[in-house]
Amino acid sequence: MTTIQDRVKQAFVERVGSEPSLVVRAPGRVNIIGEHTDYNDGFVLPMAIDRAVYIALRPRHDQYVIVESLDFDEIAEISLIEMVHRPPEWSEYVRGVAWAMQEAGMMLSGWEGVVAGDVPIGAGLSSSAALEMATARAFAAVSGLTWEPAWIAKIGQKTENLWIGVNSGIMDQLISAAGRAGHALLIDCRSLETQAVPLPPDTRIVVLDTATRRGLVGSAYNERRQQCEAAARHFGVKALRDVTPEMFAEREHELDDVTRRRARHVITENARTLAAAEAMRRGDAVELGRLMNESHVSMRDDFEISREEVDAMVACAQAHDASFGARMTGGGFGGCCVALVRAADAQTFAADVAACYTQATGLTPTIYVCEATDGASVVETLAS
Repeated sequence: MTTIQDRVKQAFVERVGSEPSLVVRAPGRVNIIGEHTDYNDGFVLPMAIDRAVYIALRPRHDQYVIVESLDFDEIAEISLIEMVHRPPEWSEYVRGVAWAMQEAGMMLSGWEGVVAGDVPIGAGLSSSAALEMATARAFAAVSGLTWEPAWIAKIGQKTENLWIGVNSGIMDQLISAAGRAGHALLIDCRSLETQAVPLPPDTRIVVLDTATRRGLVGSAYNERRQQCEAAARHFGVKALRDVTPEMFAEREHELDDVTRRRARHVITENARTLAAAEAMRRGDAVELGRLMNESHVSMRDDFEISREEVDAMVACAQAHDASFGARMTGGGFGGCCVALVRAADAQTFAADVAACYTQATGLTPTIYVCEATDGASVVETLAS
């Protein structure tokens, strides 16, 4: 079976006529719990997954990046001197990372390469962050830069916020940059401190792609962020992370109904995320699953970022005997759900839930039984 790593190497040879100098990889992610807490300076609990973006590349001796996307069958030529928005759309993530790294004072060298990945686009598994971190890994390698995950994650966030136009938090880039095999990462999105937390014994994380898609730029994502910021201002704090459940209970009646529910989700989700990390340290799959179920209700009712198909998928997953819990994951408005299941029954779970979902919606889902992997890295060094 030909891997994506093999594909980008072979395509590079066909395009350039020689071996690439190196291959870099950056994974997508699934967030086990902690949704829309990141830009509220809160806590998240994602894991890097065994779906990733790969780039086979070699340095250039000028200030250009020339990169071919096998997934889009397009070639982009990017000047590191003239940083302006240009098509094709996918290359804006490459260009944006270069812009953000240079804005941070990094001296970049050019490169040419071939990129491909198997992180589903628009599914809530952070295909854009994977491309950003793979790009940053490529620049770091050819430019002789030290790889510092937290710092590079900020570069990716700046790319999303100021170049792409999505007012996102830092979770996606940080887990793609700093993931650890066999573990999720509890991330404090204010300090960027990370703690590796093991998955409960004999369990697997299963990603349930509902075959519905959302675009964060055109969605209500930015609106939700504005509502959270308004709630924080009302409480006189920097971010909702600073509002305790007691503070909220005392003053929630002062907020309008929508802002109150948005704030309640974030405040309770932060508490659930910290409790989930503790449950994982104890190896308590039952408690982790219960918290995941509660999280979905909060996202559906208070944050209002679910949709009919997503709720149907969660219901199918939660009803299965092998499931400890399930919830929507990602930014919302479509995409993927995530379930915690008994490892021995993961494949049966996947088949049964797919059939249940298709019967309920008429859609054909894609289901991935996932492994937790390391973050962005140089996975192969070839020609000098």
